Order: sequence, then structure tokens, then C-alpha cells
Amino acid sequence: MVMSDSARAYLLFLGFILLERLFELVLSTRNARRALAQGGREVGQGHYRVMTVLHTAFLLACAGEVLVFQRAFPGVLGRAALVGAVAAQALRYWAISTLGERWNTRIVFIPGARPVTSGPYRLVRHPNYVAVILEMACIPLIHGGYLTALLFSVANAVLLTVRIRAEEAALGAEYRQAFQTRPRFIPGSAHGPR
Repeated sequence: MVMSDSARAYLLFLGFILLERLFELVLSTRNARRALAQGGREVGQGHYRVMTVLHTAFLLACAGEVLVFQRAFPGVLGRAALVGAVAAQALRYWAISTLGERWNTRIVFIPGARPVTSGPYRLVRHPNYVAVILEMACIPLIHGGYLTALLFSVANAVLLTVRIRAEEAALGAEYRQAFQTRPRFIPGSAHGPR
């Protein structure tokens, strides 16, 4: 199989995303340990395993669809998707830096800790999930991975429904009060059910 230059570049980009995820897992593990040592409690372990599998399969599917179906670079759509994917990374790291040691990929909450309402949390309740939603749509579309974008966006929507309910319940009344007027995902939109 002959691989195009654009496919090689895309696979390198996916490699960068993989390295980024590995760094995030190290950071997350460290932060979760610290939170647990401070009396934190973890919830949602069952769906966390599903999330790990989904995110791993996502990167494999991104590469697989391009290689198996020999997808061509889609031009303007690919460039727009790249901008969206880079914006998602910027939003993710804004959320991570705002939460500091409280950020991790699990749902670990410290009873009595005040909700973080600065940074991107001034605008929406779940900026990190907004970044994930953008990634699931944009990363595959950079190189024509239409099936991956569709299938994983739907699967991620189902997973986020479960995860957000568990997370918001764990964070409790003070969180609900602090974020009652903020939308979950889109600044300026209705905040939806509580």
C-alpha cells in the first residue's frame, strides 16, 4: 500500500495526540492520588473503564479508517477540522490549567472543596467535555474519517450523558448553586436541566 504525504502527516498528528494523552494520564494519576490523599472520594468507576476503551479505540479508528479506506485529504474541510482540533486542545489545556491539581480524568471530588468558577468555567460548566466533543468530530475529519467522526461522536454523547450526571451529582449542592445559570456546553445557551 502506498501512503500519501497527507496520510503520513495525519498519522504523525495522531501520534502527537497519543503522546499528549499519555502525558495527561500521568498528570491525572498524580492529581487523583493527591485528591484521594486529601480525603477525596471517587465515583463513576464503571463508566470510566468504558471511557478509556472508547478513547483508545477512537485513535485507532482515526488511523484505521484513513488507511483501510485510503481516504484522501478533504481540502477545506480538512483544514477547518484541523483548526477545530487545535482549538479543542487549547480549550482542554485552559481547563486543565484552571483546575490545576484538581484536574484528573476520573471523578474524584474532595468534600467541602469550593467549585472552580474561573477560566473557561466562567462560560460553561464542562469546558473539558466541550474539547472532547470537538475532538471526536474534528480529528477524524482532518483526513476524511467521516465514519469515525459519526460513530464516535454518537458513542461519546451517550457516555457523556452518564458521566455528567454522575459528576454533577457527586459535586453536590454547592456546585449546582454556583453553576445554575451556566450552560453545560455552549456559552450563552440555555443551561438545560439541572
